[in-house]
Amino acid sequence: MKIYDITLLTTPDLPVWPGDPRVELERVTKIEDGANANVSRIAMSAHTGTHVDAPYHFLGDSPVTVEKLPLNVLTGSAQVVYVPEDVSLITRQILFSLPLITNSKRLLFHTRNSRFWAEKTPGFQKTFVGLSLDAAEMLVEMGVQLIGVDYLSVAPYKNSRPTHEALLKAGIIILEGIDLSQVPEGEYELYCLPLKLGGADGAPTRAILIT
Repeated sequence: MKIYDITLLTTPDLPVWPGDPRVELERVTKIEDGANANVSRIAMSAHTGTHVDAPYHFLGDSPVTVEKLPLNVLTGSAQVVYVPEDVSLITRQILFSLPLITNSKRLLFHTRNSRFWAEKTPGFQKTFVGLSLDAAEMLVEMGVQLIGVDYLSVAPYKNSRPTHEALLKAGIIILEGIDLSQVPEGEYELYCLPLKLGGADGAPTRAILIT
């Protein structure tokens, strides 16, 4: 058995979506200052680093917030799919060219985005690879239940709503900000357990793949 941790390290240096609060992580009590224990405070967006989107993120009338996401979808068999380096947008046509496993319910896309994490590229990268609306619609037609992407959004920069809406309206869970830089393409068992935040539109998660 081999375990791949595909979760980004959460630190104050972690890139965040433009306009979102940066990560704040500080000790508020310190043993060296005489405290009984070290205690830290965390402040950040629910969509920081490796995280999941619930339907409520883009569908204001949806009752499905993050604590209601089904655990049987967040865990189970998953396929890591390599997308060619020269692809800047995953479209329906690109999906047709990929070796997708028939009836795969969880797809994790390894794109050139993974190099940002491997090379520790600082700052937010606007040129990240996302999925087009027609690709999202095809995934809905395929009956996919979970989509994972290796940057902070499943949709292209400055065009977030159409792709998100198509996936979330269909009940597809969106896993964003995964690091697939060290993961070979193939089949795995995914374990993705977001924080159980009541009424939240998303949550940070620890995600691993096991082969």
